[in-house]
Amino acid sequence: MTVLPDGPPDATSVLLPGPWTHRDISANGISLHAAEAGQGPLVLLLHGFPQFWWTWRHQITGLADAGFHVVAPDLRGYGASDKPPRGYDLPTLSADVAALVRALGEREAVVVGHDWGGLLAWTMAALHPRTVRRLVVLSMAHPRRLRAAMTDARQRKALRHALGFQVPRLPERRLTRVDDDPVADLLQRWAGPEWARTADFAAAVERYRSAARIPQAAYGAMEYYRWAGRSQLRPDGLRYARRMAAPITAPTLQVHGSLDPCVLADSARGSGRYVAGEYQWRELPGLGHFLPEETPDEITRLIADWARQRPA
Repeated sequence: MTVLPDGPPDATSVLLPGPWTHRDISANGISLHAAEAGQGPLVLLLHGFPQFWWTWRHQITGLADAGFHVVAPDLRGYGASDKPPRGYDLPTLSADVAALVRALGEREAVVVGHDWGGLLAWTMAALHPRTVRRLVVLSMAHPRRLRAAMTDARQRKALRHALGFQVPRLPERRLTRVDDDPVADLLQRWAGPEWARTADFAAAVERYRSAARIPQAAYGAMEYYRWAGRSQLRPDGLRYARRMAAPITAPTLQVHGSLDPCVLADSARGSGRYVAGEYQWRELPGLGHFLPEETPDEITRLIADWARQRPA
């Protein structure tokens, strides 16, 4: 495996300075690193692949200024959080985040998830409904809707990278090599056309390429995909699919980019059938997969407005 001349970055490389604090929180038997800011009702921000907590840098400050206690963790296997050899299935990951809510001294939170964090947010709302006061899902279909959408050749093609991630060891080697650049390639393919031309995009690529090279981070990221793929016909995967049929009672806002080439808007659009509570669908024209970074002010506003609402 080729590494950078000074060796791979360590986990402290993601402790980036800013108007937030960093802390480690024990939850569900592991330590989760989180960036934190503000006071008020708890808002949890769950990142996706190939990212880490920093994907929410704009929302952390914006939501803290709007009167919320904002916590953006590195999920299990990512960034400065623990990277155990197992536990990368969605039920375990949802138990991590439900335990995180309790460790923060709260009974419930507004849960916001993007990409894999979106799958995790859907899962929390179904399996740990008492911990989710309101739900915001960005750029991700409900797990059962996504599973059904795989009958569409266009969606299968859009997720073809997930098939390549099923093989052992090779994807990790690619993610951590200097002379190969799958992180930059995926970001370029999935980003909306406007953001992909900006200096902010170039900076994000470098941040995420570096974070992928933290020892064992690539392994953890690939294990998310391996569980999702290999469990489809296994008892644990079938049991998860059955449990996800439970109607979601948390008021749910689903936001999607019209040009998302990873999870197609047509695939995500039917997710409301699994929500028994209040549900809103927002499709943002001209945007790709990385909504928190492509249109940060609008996403911050949508989250804040949804989080402020109270049951009728």
